Order: sequence, then C-alpha cells, then structure tokens
Amino acid sequence: MTPTTTAPHTTTGRPLEPGQLRSAAQRVLTGNWAGASTVPSRGLYPHQWSWDSAFISIGLRHLSAERAQQELETLLRAQWGDGRVPHIVFNPVVPLDAYFPSPDFWRSSTAGAAAGAPAGIETSGIVQPPVHALAAWLVHRADPKTSHRRGFLRRVRPRLAAWHRYLAEQRDLGGSGLISVVHPWEPGMDNSPCWDGPLSRIEPADAGTFRRADLAHGDAADRPTDLDYGRYVRLVADYRDRGYRDLVAPHSFAVEDPGVNALLVVSEHALAEIAAETGADPAPHRARARELTEALVGRLWDEDAGMFLCRDVRGGEPIRERSVTGLIPLIVPGLPRRVVDALLRTASGRHFGLGTTVPLVPSYDLQGHAFDPHRYWRGPAWFNTNWLLERGMRQYGETARADALRASLIDAAGASGFAEYVDPFTGEARGTRDFSWTAALALDLLTAGPAGLEAAPAPAEDPAPTTQTGDIG
Repeated sequence: MTPTTTAPHTTTGRPLEPGQLRSAAQRVLTGNWAGASTVPSRGLYPHQWSWDSAFISIGLRHLSAERAQQELETLLRAQWGDGRVPHIVFNPVVPLDAYFPSPDFWRSSTAGAAAGAPAGIETSGIVQPPVHALAAWLVHRADPKTSHRRGFLRRVRPRLAAWHRYLAEQRDLGGSGLISVVHPWEPGMDNSPCWDGPLSRIEPADAGTFRRADLAHGDAADRPTDLDYGRYVRLVADYRDRGYRDLVAPHSFAVEDPGVNALLVVSEHALAEIAAETGADPAPHRARARELTEALVGRLWDEDAGMFLCRDVRGGEPIRERSVTGLIPLIVPGLPRRVVDALLRTASGRHFGLGTTVPLVPSYDLQGHAFDPHRYWRGPAWFNTNWLLERGMRQYGETARADALRASLIDAAGASGFAEYVDPFTGEARGTRDFSWTAALALDLLTAGPAGLEAAPAPAEDPAPTTQTGDIG
C-alpha cells in the first residue's frame, strides 16, 4: 500500500466554524488512511492501534459507512486464536526502527503461537479497552442498508463474542468477575499515576536493550520517563517469554481498571443488540452486562472518593489515585442514581474542575501530587475520554452539562489542530497533531443529533477509494 501524505497541520489557537472543522477533520482522516485502516498519526504512531480504530470508525461512519466497517474488519482480521484483539497490528511496509517496540521485539507469530497468534500478520501481544462492539453497533446504525448488504454484523459478531469471551475466561485475575489489565499500555492511559505503585515492583529493562523511537517525534516533557519505559519493556519481555499466556504464571502487574471494565459493560450491551439484529440470542450478553455492572459497583466504587478507583490485584488494595478512568463508568447504563450524582459532583469539583476550573476533564487529579498538565496521561485532557463522558452525561439526562462539554470539545479540536491531547487549563496543543481519533470524534460530535442520537449522515464524498481486502471469516 502507498501511504497518503497528510496536509500540514494548522493550529489556529481559535475555534473553527463547523463547516471548516468538518472539512479539516475529513482531511486528517484522509491523510492518515493507510490503505485498509487509519494510523493514529503519520509520524509517532505509524501502525494500526486497537481502541484508536474503534474511535476512528465512530467518526468515519459519517463520511463512509463502508470505510468505517473496513476499519474494524481490518483490526479483527488480526485477532488471535484465543480471542484477544491485539493492541497494535503492524504494517509490514513501515521500517522496524520507526516505532518501538517493533514487530521483531514482540515476535507474535513465534512467541504467541501457543495462544493462536495469526500467521502472516505481526501484532503486539497485549490488548486495549474493549470498545469495539459499541463502535460496530454505531457504525451499523449509521447505514444499516450498507451494513446488511456487506454482511458486516454477521461477520464481526462471532469475533466480538470471542474477544469478550477471552477477557472473561483469561483475564479475571482477581476472581471478582472483573477483568484485569496486565500492562500499563492495556488501559490506554500508559503512564497514569495509577500505575506508579504497581510499577514500583518491576525491575526496569536495561536501557541498552531498547531505543525510544517516540522521542524522535514528541517533546520528552510530554512523554513517559525513561524509568517508566524501562518497566514497560520489562513487562512486555516477560509476557512474551511465557508465550503470552495469561494463566501460566502470576502477572507481576495486574490491575482492575474501572474504565476498561465500563467499556466492556457498554460493549456487552452493544453485542446484545448486534446478536438480536443477526438472529442470535442477546440474553447472555445482557446477563453478562448486568453481572459486570454489579461487580464494578461492588468492587471498585469508593463512596469517600466519590468515584471509582483502580484496584491492584497483586497488592489486594484500591489504588488511591484519582484518574479520569474512575469517571468513565458514567457511560454504563443502569448505575444507581447516587453513583451517577456523585460522579457528576466529582467531575465538576476541585479534583477535575469541569466547567469551573477547566473546560475539559483532565486525565488526572488537578490536586494530585503527580499532576502535570503536559505529560501524557498525568494531567492533559484527552478527546476520547471526554467524548465518553459527554455520552454518559447525556444518557443520564444531564443535557446542559453534555452540551457544554460537547461545545468545549469541538472548539478545542479545531483550535489545537486536532492535537493528541491538550493542556487542560490553556487548551495548548500537546503531543502530536492531526491525531485521528481527535478528528473522528470531533466529526461525530458535529454530526450527532439532539439527546445524543446519531443523525442521518450528511452526504459526503468518500475520503479515499476503499481497498477491498476480503472477508474476515
């Protein structure tokens, strides 16, 4: 495949008009299209990432339903035999030194053979949050006619079910019914202060055994530290060396993350809808969603904190750091009203300051000892987490709050040049620019109708010719 060159990014420092924003978002998604899927960004992230593609498809559905379907199908084609959906699918035309850890470090096709890693496709061996069934359902709803014609839901449903089954059977490491993440990259919030305690037990890999390609594309002040990176590499190497098998030996890092589990709940609800639409039984998915919701509230809700907390499975204790992941369960339907009200108070209170101190929810506690407005997941505001919170507010009837957050997200996306993340106070662009999920979710917010319902997609030119890559089976 031949990469398409993206137009130079433009950071205006001021919001764009809706028409300008829509056109600019489409240019980003066109520029980051790699022939069968979308890269998060051309320089820093030159492969396909799992939860990125889910969020990207949610925006792409407003431009081309077929393109959005293909985004998810390409990802699911790299699914392992045990059901896991890997967090990176590597593009073989990208040089090995463009990103680390590179395919030759993960060695999925050899080290992961016992777990059913696919032949002929190199991937990572860890996973990311299971938002894919939600994305698939939203993509289907955007254009049911095209979805039915292509057999989209019929083909992705068994793969999504296998993905959820892997999590339920292989990742309930705490025995609570909740799933655990086994690497800080899995919840997608790589260097959150929530991981500092569990990571402190990990002996970092020797600095001479890896090279940080990320620092060639981003400011070191925005990125994880060398110490954190050494620990990430050690965890990957240990997991790889035992064949990426989850139940063979205890994981040295295992955490129950409320955001990851909340996304699984929402995706189980979506998978129930997909099952009903395709003539399968939705009842098991609805039952699983109820069980997960009960476990989430019973295990991770903290009344004093007014939010959900991560739990260190190895240490057996809650992690008393306030991260945006503890607010994300607002997207879960059917929460007790006292929990919803407490989450809303916490979001707008002194720790997160939404609508009082900052226009977007930061990734970490504004009052926290480790808060940094610029460093990756230790303080900056991210577009995907705020999109999830906007959706959660709207489902619980908090229309005014949701409208205000939506407006702030749209303004920040355009003013920052579709930044990866922004300073929560100033809105200054941080990380890379022309970031795909920022463009995609801004497009979704522009297109969604009142009360969070998806409006019929406006006619738009397909951003680029679709490459047919075959059935995913």
